[in-house]
Amino acid sequence: MDMNAHAPIDISICICTFRRPQLLDLLLQALSEQDRDGLSLEVVVADNDPAASARPVLADWQARLPLPLRALHVPVPNIAATRNATVHAARGEWVLFIDDDEAPDEGWIRKLARAQRAFNADAVFAPVLPRYLDGTPAWLRRGGFFDRPRFATGTAITTQDARTGNVLIRRSKMLALSPSPDAGPFDTAFGRTGAEDTMLFRDMLAHGAVFVWCDEATVSEEVPLQRANLPWLLRRSYRLGQTYVLSEIARLSPLRRLGRSGWLGLRAIGQFFIAAGLCLACLPFSRIKAVRWLRAVCAQCGKLSALIGHRYHEYGN
Repeated sequence: MDMNAHAPIDISICICTFRRPQLLDLLLQALSEQDRDGLSLEVVVADNDPAASARPVLADWQARLPLPLRALHVPVPNIAATRNATVHAARGEWVLFIDDDEAPDEGWIRKLARAQRAFNADAVFAPVLPRYLDGTPAWLRRGGFFDRPRFATGTAITTQDARTGNVLIRRSKMLALSPSPDAGPFDTAFGRTGAEDTMLFRDMLAHGAVFVWCDEATVSEEVPLQRANLPWLLRRSYRLGQTYVLSEIARLSPLRRLGRSGWLGLRAIGQFFIAAGLCLACLPFSRIKAVRWLRAVCAQCGKLSALIGHRYHEYGN
């Protein structure tokens, strides 16, 4: 297909992928069927696998996707660097992030764009719904451990609920935070641990960006069986505890960092004992409630371990 490389682009759909070529193939198929609502779109995919496992899928779709598709290879595993590569390669006024294990529902792009115009937002966040496979334990489904909070469309969003899994962002607002034309906007120091998106959104809010929610623009995310178990849930909670602490102290001066770290550590110790007690109290009556409190225990362990220097690298393994 003859694509005009200099034609203006409204939205660049940016995808970071890592060793999930089958799911990436399904996502690109879904994007090919999306209603464009009169918008000029392109797709930018960055493969973060050193072995470039997405190359055959990308080559196939470059030949038949009814949108320009730009394929990048970022060989050193680092989710922040990979996101940065897509942002800098994008030509759109807006960047629309979707993960490689997600699939957009009908009218996804149209709904995000209309919400942005209605609320004059710099970023529009939307739901990511779990998509369970056969064999997922019933207790895990009932517990809603992969559910995320949802809000009425137009609700102002803070860093607590801001994620890159399904979000439309004004590209110029991100690039304004880059220390140089070739760096940022995601902090690569968080590229193996996570929280690179938290840091970006915190900085954007500090610079006056407007964040809103669009509850209609849903995508679904596959929950693989290797994640649908208690050990994975606990590791996830541990990692989130770590990244919470690291993001809380990252931008502080040495003296303020020391004080904030001390407070966070003392609070985590108190929360650890409360959560452990509640976990034991719930165990005879409700497995789901016990697991929720056990996850809180692991989160406090993550916080404390981060404060003494341990780093759990979730990405790139």
